[in-house]
Amino acid sequence: MREEQQRTAPAHGELLVVRDLAIASRAGAGERPIASGVGLEVRAGEAVALVGESGSGKSLTARAILGLLPPGVTASGEVRFKGRDLMALGQRERAELRGREMAVVMQDPFTTLNPVRRCLDQMIPPGRGGRMARATASARAAAAERLAEVGLTADSADRYPFQLSGGMRQRLCIAAALAHDPSLLIADEPSTALDVTTQAEVLRLLRRLQGARGMGVLLITHDLSVAFANCDRVYVLYAGSLVEVAPAGRLHDAPRHPYTLELLLSEPPADRRVRRLAAIPGFCPPREEVLGRCAFETRCRWAAPECREGEPPLTALADGHLSRCRRIEQIGEEMSARLAAARRPAEEATAAEAAAAIAAPLLRVEGLRKVFRGSRGAEIVAVHDVSIAVGRGESVGIVGESGSGKTTTARCIAGLERPTGGTIELAGEQASPGASAIQMIFQDPSSSLNPALSIGTSLREAALAARPSARPTRAQIGELIERVGLPARYAERKPIALSGGERQRIAIARALAAGARLIVCDEPVSALDVSVQAQILNLLADLRAELGLSYLFITHDLAVARQATDRVYVVHQGRVVEEGPVARVLDAPTHPYTAKLVASIPGARKAGVAS
Repeated sequence: MREEQQRTAPAHGELLVVRDLAIASRAGAGERPIASGVGLEVRAGEAVALVGESGSGKSLTARAILGLLPPGVTASGEVRFKGRDLMALGQRERAELRGREMAVVMQDPFTTLNPVRRCLDQMIPPGRGGRMARATASARAAAAERLAEVGLTADSADRYPFQLSGGMRQRLCIAAALAHDPSLLIADEPSTALDVTTQAEVLRLLRRLQGARGMGVLLITHDLSVAFANCDRVYVLYAGSLVEVAPAGRLHDAPRHPYTLELLLSEPPADRRVRRLAAIPGFCPPREEVLGRCAFETRCRWAAPECREGEPPLTALADGHLSRCRRIEQIGEEMSARLAAARRPAEEATAAEAAAAIAAPLLRVEGLRKVFRGSRGAEIVAVHDVSIAVGRGESVGIVGESGSGKTTTARCIAGLERPTGGTIELAGEQASPGASAIQMIFQDPSSSLNPALSIGTSLREAALAARPSARPTRAQIGELIERVGLPARYAERKPIALSGGERQRIAIARALAAGARLIVCDEPVSALDVSVQAQILNLLADLRAELGLSYLFITHDLAVARQATDRVYVVHQGRVVEEGPVARVLDAPTHPYTAKLVASIPGARKAGVAS
């Protein structure tokens, strides 16, 4: 730590202290509460996580600390940094503090990088009025050192952000954020948009830089496994209220709030398959709907009338462990038993079962090749001699990093891309492009559902496209919607009125309406909160068991592959480098690339909390 930091930091090492923070948005003549009573601390050299689902208020909490709330949103309470009351500072003073002593790294690097400045120039502070400053030789040398510190090579210095990969852009953001040796770094979902190996590299880089500089880090994330593997303490936020605070290891082993437990059990583990993921019913409500009672009461399996009698206090259970649950003494043992039962492994496909499944497969792909033409006529081989098989009623995964060729392979199989070479057979016959028996669901269902059509109309059109003679009735459409876990009345709604998880359920229903025998699932849960992700994975498993469906599951998340597939193909640079039963491939990889992917899984999802 720098001498100045040692001199100005409080004696107990606290860099950031937040007390009774309340956030609200203006609504007509009044205000709508978003979060209230939020308190947290970050000490020098400590990494702290703020965890919660979408809508919990975690990102707005970070923005309130930084003084970057959007127009119409206000904050009150106490925010102190090195003993200074930040709420009493003007905008200019807070901006200067952000630039020098508090730094921020956002989820999307494009929101913080200047697209018309080269990488090296991004490291040089602007001149007066925000104008680009002319860099001195010493400033450029210092900037080059910062780039090297985050692993960017000398030839990256003169590139523009659009010429870098996602991981390289995030490294550049980290280098720029740390240019002034800040005491505190606030990282808001810094690795969410990255594939598993790049995510691991970025988080490893943050840990290394934190240790070398003695910084405090506040990590905002929806992923408990990332928090466990990278942080010392964890704050769990739900519906704008802190519900649990504990050291990372203790929270992993013995959560003491029902929401934390359910969130933990919603995450798919990569070291074993579980019988069923613990999906949390419903959605995280806005703060205004849960005032005066336990915020989690409507979704909690242990809720009782007393949970509606005012908001429970945040109560100390042990050293550093706090919980906002007034029933924890009565339900603590039950929670521990549920955690232990959920972590018991389920049976997984054996090598013999895998061989039997592909003896007479539903889908057989041989020698698939896809070549794109570059702007100057150069050939770009995206898929090179890929052969795969999917048995009847089997779920098969294709895993790999971004750019590995897995999605292009899937699009060729689904008839959305024309292969350059190879054969695709369905049930022993050449598959025709756009065959209704092969349907695809995508990462973002919003982009595949017509926003102008009602859900019922979209499903009816899918059925008609597959079978022109089909005339599905209103009742049949309602039954189809209910089959994917939604009320039949959703037939009258349009996609904009649905949540992300609900839209993905409708995308699955549309595949069923078309008479799918094989559903190609392209990252179907990667854009969803972990609790909603569990709901969709459970739904796919139920439909497979009920209807005998086959799945080709495309994912970069090995934990999802472990839960959702029987066999897996590992794709690297357009080629299959390893294949086999998912348990064997993940537990005992034989190819260095597969081993690299497995090593990149956040530690808590592999085998306990990383040291």
